[in-house]
Amino acid sequence: MQEAAGILEVFGCVAAFVAADAAAKAADVRIESIDKNKPANADSLPVPLITCLKIRGSVAAVEAAMDAAAEAAKGVTGVITRHIIAAPTEDTEKMLRISAI
Repeated sequence: MQEAAGILEVFGCVAAFVAADAAAKAADVRIESIDKNKPANADSLPVPLITCLKIRGSVAAVEAAMDAAAEAAKGVTGVITRHIIAAPTEDTEKMLRISAI
């Protein structure tokens, strides 16, 4: 069975780890990876590192985990964006496994 993917971008590594912890406690999901990106405009951002948390599981579990993760990250530095892909394509699956951390 194909798993849904949840992608949550936050400011900083601490927020990503707090979000991952909340996601794992909220639903039956797997943390696929945590990735980082230092954007060109990093100096103008509240935290100069964008971190992407990738969550896998059933659609319902990913939705619940993403809600918990986003709420937890808001209490640290904030959420940039979030998205759930219910049925990732094969090419998207490859990209989901990429991690810089």
